[in-house]
Amino acid sequence: MIRYILLSSFITLSFALPYPELNSAWRTYKKVYGKSYNPLEEASRRIIWENNVIRVLKHNLEADLNLHSFKMEINHLTDKVPQEYFMMNGLKRTNRTNSYTYFSAPSDAEFPAEKDWRKEGLVTEVKNQENCGSCWAFSTTGSLEGQQKKKSGKLISLSEQNLIDCSDHNNGCNGGAIDDAFDYIKLHGIDTEESYPYLAMRQDRCFFDKENIGATLTGYVDIPPGNEKELFKAVATVGPVSVGINADGYGFMQYGSGIYEVDGCDPHELDHGVLIVGYGSENGKDYWIVKNSWGPSWGEDGYIRMARNKNNMCGIASMASYPLI
Repeated sequence: MIRYILLSSFITLSFALPYPELNSAWRTYKKVYGKSYNPLEEASRRIIWENNVIRVLKHNLEADLNLHSFKMEINHLTDKVPQEYFMMNGLKRTNRTNSYTYFSAPSDAEFPAEKDWRKEGLVTEVKNQENCGSCWAFSTTGSLEGQQKKKSGKLISLSEQNLIDCSDHNNGCNGGAIDDAFDYIKLHGIDTEESYPYLAMRQDRCFFDKENIGATLTGYVDIPPGNEKELFKAVATVGPVSVGINADGYGFMQYGSGIYEVDGCDPHELDHGVLIVGYGSENGKDYWIVKNSWGPSWGEDGYIRMARNKNNMCGIASMASYPLI
């Protein structure tokens, strides 16, 4: 009860923003995350930050009382309003009438209770899409990097910028579809990250160079929409799988740790491309291990554990696919 009285007092005082006792914390936040603002912007960013800090504190107090399954934390997005955050969620559905190939697990396949493809070297470091709606490109490269490693034994980081600049059926930082990106790679291949580095913006031209191709593919396989059982089998046997999710759910932007399970996260409103790299269970709660593209300072070192077998939480099984090479 005392903790809630203190929190209520803090919230009341915060309406006289900026709250002076947070001056030191604000300076530290800017230093840690390399933030700088012009004088006109600083005051508004401070207010946004303080309001988000209050939400984080309130949520974590409730989580301590077992009212939530995950904790929030202050991160590099804490000074942003939802509209800015939503701009990073650039996943689109393909408008093309492709002939889909749906996943079917081998009859003799084994499905372990836990799986983490990071431990088998199929996952590159966590990347950062920055202020660009290019999540679809990061999800695409992630699953292809895994399949390339399985086939060649070499883990090669692939170029998201290549897809942003050159995938004509997608719209660069304004969004794109994972399967359309697979179609582009099928036709052309994709350059390595080293040869075609990320700039977090759409360039005026495509700089793809076939001499720098890091991977190719022959096609791709879609998981039957909404089928978590088939998605589980694919992740267990194939490797990392590209998926779309609804990232507008409560607390996603400030996710810190734990198993993300929330109410009202519409499984049909997909807006963010991510990568499932495994699955497991903790204290009787099943989860997916999901790699995000918001840098390693977000979540659990750049990852989030999302509830599994919870009615397709946030649409995680609604649009899933992986490449064939």
